Amino acid sequence: MFGIYLKRELSRRKKAALVIAMGLALGIALVITVSSVSAGMQQAQEKVLQSLYGLGTDMTVTKARSAPTGNQSGRPSFDFDASANDSTETQSSDRVTTQGGQTLKSALVTEVAAQKGVATAVGALSLNVTKVDGSFTQGKAKTDTSSPSSSPSSGQGGPGGGQGGDTGSTAPPEIQGGGASFDVNSYSVTGVDVTNQELGPLATTTITSGKTFTTAQTDAKVAVLSTSYAKENKYTVGETVTISGTKYKVIGIATPESSEATTDVYLPLKQAQTLGDSANLVSTIYVQATDSKQIDTVKSTIQKNIPGTTVTTSADLAETVSGSLSTASNLATSVGKWLSIAVLAAAFLVAALLTSSAVSRRVREFGTLKALGWPSRRVTRQVVGESVVNGLLGGALGIGLGLVAAYAVTTYSPKLTAQLGNTGGGGSGMGGGPGGGGGPGQQSAANTMEIALSAPVSLTTIALAAGLAITGGLIAGAMGGWRASRMRPADALRSVS
Repeated sequence: MFGIYLKRELSRRKKAALVIAMGLALGIALVITVSSVSAGMQQAQEKVLQSLYGLGTDMTVTKARSAPTGNQSGRPSFDFDASANDSTETQSSDRVTTQGGQTLKSALVTEVAAQKGVATAVGALSLNVTKVDGSFTQGKAKTDTSSPSSSPSSGQGGPGGGQGGDTGSTAPPEIQGGGASFDVNSYSVTGVDVTNQELGPLATTTITSGKTFTTAQTDAKVAVLSTSYAKENKYTVGETVTISGTKYKVIGIATPESSEATTDVYLPLKQAQTLGDSANLVSTIYVQATDSKQIDTVKSTIQKNIPGTTVTTSADLAETVSGSLSTASNLATSVGKWLSIAVLAAAFLVAALLTSSAVSRRVREFGTLKALGWPSRRVTRQVVGESVVNGLLGGALGIGLGLVAAYAVTTYSPKLTAQLGNTGGGGSGMGGGPGGGGGPGQQSAANTMEIALSAPVSLTTIALAAGLAITGGLIAGAMGGWRASRMRPADALRSVS
């Protein structure tokens, strides 16, 4: 009886049902659109942070570099022998410096790992190698034989004079040719903890050729190269790469998930410490929390118990992202959210008012039903049932409109730009990707990115839309049902008269 009556009443009032459904549909479509755009913004920010930070970690611990004192200028210096006899001899010099902030003692890794809420922690050392090689060409002395002072007759004096009396006026030899030709190449080296490669610089790379480090290679002279560096310098697995006079065997080629990553060469941590003259030192500690919800608590704990360190999370880095991506993200999460709430509340209110108005026009019908013995709860159930169906219809229309809007955003939205800022922590993985970057030019190039905006619609968003549709129907039905339940048979008789 309930279903038959429900179907008949909805078919009789198609226009009223459609108006209520469309009101709910617009509100739900806006919620889906804003939710999908917000999800797209979050994905875009994650992509930016991946290039800035993407190391498969929850946070990093670094220490800001202190200002140089005395003669510690930090500028590179190279020594060459300009008096080499063989002008064809190539001279080469490597300068290895630590990158990022001030180095930390390796013992701090264990101390950080022991903090409450920390699942594991590993250390890494970021180095920059500046290689200068080339040769000097020795100039040749050439005497100008066309000068009068150098002619044979100039050596003879006048009457009574002897020979060679004018030798002091001979022109000095002229140095011709000579000079120097040197090439400067800069690349990054990162020392990794080979006993725990699931956290740190190698966590988000894929070995595409060869193999990665084994736990037994803690101090082995082996290296893993990035794909771009290996391709540029024509290295293959099995060859050797020489750094500051030490040869390292290439055992693998790694492709990072982030195209902005700037680490060129990966070495075992102990080898990198030896190379950088940084025994028992690391530049960055990568930390993984036991629970992602406890990241802020873990950050506070580390800062409290280990003073002088800078703890940086992805949320901190997100605050440094600016540009049109940041502006659009702020609009989507603030203005868009409140606009969705306002429109949805208005849709619920309009649906409730329209349902209540429709009930007022059905006084004769509900009065008659009560006269026939229908209790108030049955009348209320009938009105609520009609409203829920209207809500579901509005939800279906809203989901359809929302999917169309999300598709339009993904297809036609312009690209957004993101400028990557600096958190001041000085750790690797900031402002140029993991590894600290391969020089100012590389870091500057990675500071601006273009992101194509998408608007993905998840099953969670669709479920939320369906829930809102049912909620809207229940709210409208409750208001209309309350009004219908208060009607009496006498109201029907008055409306007839």
